[in-house]
Amino acid sequence: MDTRKYKVLLTVVDLGSFTKAADELGYTVSGISHMMNSLEEEIGFKILFRSKKGVTLSHDGAELLPILRSIIKLEEKYEQTLSEMHDLNQGSIHIGSYPSVANHWLPKIIKQFNRQYPKIRIKITEGVNQEILKLLDEKRVDFGFASSQNIGNYKWIPLGTDPMIAVLPLDHPKAEDEYYDLRDVEHDDFIVTAGGNDEDVSNLLRKYSLTPNISYQTFENYSALAMIEEGLGMSVMNELITKGRNVTLVKKKLNPPAFIELGMLIPKDIVTPAVVKFVEYTKNYFEEHPTI
Repeated sequence: MDTRKYKVLLTVVDLGSFTKAADELGYTVSGISHMMNSLEEEIGFKILFRSKKGVTLSHDGAELLPILRSIIKLEEKYEQTLSEMHDLNQGSIHIGSYPSVANHWLPKIIKQFNRQYPKIRIKITEGVNQEILKLLDEKRVDFGFASSQNIGNYKWIPLGTDPMIAVLPLDHPKAEDEYYDLRDVEHDDFIVTAGGNDEDVSNLLRKYSLTPNISYQTFENYSALAMIEEGLGMSVMNELITKGRNVTLVKKKLNPPAFIELGMLIPKDIVTPAVVKFVEYTKNYFEEHPTI
């Protein structure tokens, strides 16, 4: 079993092209192509279709992919278990994370973690709850930082709460009010974030049977903040996203108040020693720094 070819295949699929996979892994494009042809010969059927637009999986390839990811995870666990016996001096961690957590929590945690485990490589993929759950289901990340809105079939480790707030331009008529009445989203120019897939916001609005007056839609929270700064509208999001943006916009508590719980989603099956250490370290870090 040549798991090296499996790793190359997964990289090709994740990046969407032979060229990007070659750059990522340090191979030539022809070398990647040769390995994929060899793998298809070994397996006995077509895995990938290649075109000018990139690569796509065959039906059989799509069915095989989760199994290959599991094999790679098991191999990583085996290697890291051996490494742990030698003071955990190698390994890798792939984290799925809310953008706000990736921007404001993870840099501090990773900085401290790397002082103790400098040889463990860390990769972060950002997304909203549904995207992180999908990454976990497909075994593309080891664990995730998200909210408790939807935890799927994963272990949930709470880390803290974050208030949901209204974010307004400086000249908004309600900029001087103590609170923002959530019902006003039905009249104000509302900027939808995360392509409308932010469960924290959508569940809150659904709870009170509110339909926002959508004027703009963006996939990035930070694009929405820039639009708010220009006076194009307002939005509702968790406060951590707006950290450091106190001068150029107005942040208001909601009426009625709302909060989300942020924490970690951990698989119940394959967890490598490096991930176990990082999760333990994160829990300890939050006990020592509850207002991170």
